[in-house]
Amino acid sequence: MNNNPMNYNLERRLRRYTIADLMKYIAIGQGLVYILMFVWPTLGNTLYASIVLTRSALLRGQIWRLITFVFVPPASSPIFVLFALYFYYMVGVALERRWGKVRFNLYYGVGMVCAWIACLLTGYATNTYLNLSLFFAFAAMFPNEEVYLFGILPIKVKYLALVDVLIYLQQFIAGSASTRVTIALCLLNVILFLGGDLLNTLRRESQYWKTRYNFRKTMRR
Repeated sequence: MNNNPMNYNLERRLRRYTIADLMKYIAIGQGLVYILMFVWPTLGNTLYASIVLTRSALLRGQIWRLITFVFVPPASSPIFVLFALYFYYMVGVALERRWGKVRFNLYYGVGMVCAWIACLLTGYATNTYLNLSLFFAFAAMFPNEEVYLFGILPIKVKYLALVDVLIYLQQFIAGSASTRVTIALCLLNVILFLGGDLLNTLRRESQYWKTRYNFRKTMRR
């Protein structure tokens, strides 16, 4: 948070309610649910059905789903799930170290509220776009950080973020009204917390490519 008295006082008030290493517990929770679904499908699927976030369940008084939906694992192969959980854990740790646990908890909490609103408006919400907002925050803060795609190919985070933007733009255009509302609300969190950082990143990238273009143009003369 910015270093001014108002933000300092807010951080001091919120500190007692925050959870250190938040993404560790979320990743572990998702991993345990996935393992249970994999090795004991009957019990695992029952648990899954009791923690997903739906408007109809909330209206029946099952308010625990407002929290438990963050433990719903990705629906994919074990290898991809392992990679996804590790990746989002790494992203969460990096953001918490950069921001501090108060701001990181607040960021994730606001993202959860956005998912709740999406659920009330559309009838259903997932944590997919909430976790995506973490990745976009990471890309805005560490654009030149390299990760190894498939454990082999090094690629900068900003390029992965660009690919994700294109994928989710396609989903936003071609998806249902529910998908559009969910994407818009969850990404609103990124703009709310990181609008300035995103603009600065875009300016730096634009200046970099402009300088590179001018340099190549000069060398050709």
